[in-house]
Amino acid sequence: MSAKSRVTRWGALVAGCLLFTAACGGGSDGAGGGGAATGPGVPDTAAILQGVTKDPQLAAGLPAPIAQAGKLNIGSNMQSAPNNFYSADGKTPVGFEVDIAKAVAAKLGLTAQHTDMAFGSLITSLQSGRLDLTMAGMNDTKARQQQIDFVDYFTSGITIMVRKGNPDGITGPDSLCGKTVAVVQGTSHQTFAAEQSTKCVQAGKPEITTTATDSDSQNQNQLRTGRVAAILNDLPTAAYVSQNAGGGEFFEVVPGEPINGGPYGIGVNKANPQLRDAVEKALTALVDDGTYGKILDAWGVKQGAITKVTVNAGS
Repeated sequence: MSAKSRVTRWGALVAGCLLFTAACGGGSDGAGGGGAATGPGVPDTAAILQGVTKDPQLAAGLPAPIAQAGKLNIGSNMQSAPNNFYSADGKTPVGFEVDIAKAVAAKLGLTAQHTDMAFGSLITSLQSGRLDLTMAGMNDTKARQQQIDFVDYFTSGITIMVRKGNPDGITGPDSLCGKTVAVVQGTSHQTFAAEQSTKCVQAGKPEITTTATDSDSQNQNQLRTGRVAAILNDLPTAAYVSQNAGGGEFFEVVPGEPINGGPYGIGVNKANPQLRDAVEKALTALVDDGTYGKILDAWGVKQGAITKVTVNAGS
């Protein structure tokens, strides 16, 4: 699966929202995710979402507190285009994950409200009851399944992004030995970097130095200025950034198949299996009726589409 095949038609939104800023807006989607976003680089998916109607039978399976509230509070990290980020207005959540969340909520007769927070805080916030769900390009893994449940909605993997021209000659994971790489705190990328560093040392090579931050934008700034040799990130984000930042002249993705490919999962508190099952059934309905595929196609990421919704299928 080619990294470049995932992103083909976005504008230069990255320059305003993804590069060289700590954030591009804040707060939650106060409108409940119902409004259409405008701005360069954001496909118009309003008609797709407006076509989603409530399924009374599925809605009847919701936990009473959620049904009474009429909304799903979804935790995310709004700095990962095309997954989830802010539109040109700096406050409207957009992205293919945002649209899937809106569609799932609408199928259940709810609205989706997004809360932006550090990636590393998502699981604990879900466990504490601050959030109903998480949806932030989070890999469903066995380790995370010990903490929360996942409804899987997309497949991806880790890629290596470097400066344009690849001045450090990075060709894959083994060539990271002795280099400094950037990751987002608490991600599977950080885990992979540590595991790869151990392999380097076991092979008699220098270890990998890892710098962990709270945002992709901080990591991009470090790579752009040469403080790190590479960024580890998920394929959709790396492809989007490399093709848009600086008109495509700042970064590039190291060729090769995604590393440790697996599913993204919607996180659900283990104490709330009723909500997990309702979300799984709603997403299944969206896959079956074609809405899910239309959303991914609009964002140019259909290569990561699933054909069957699963629960805790990550390894």
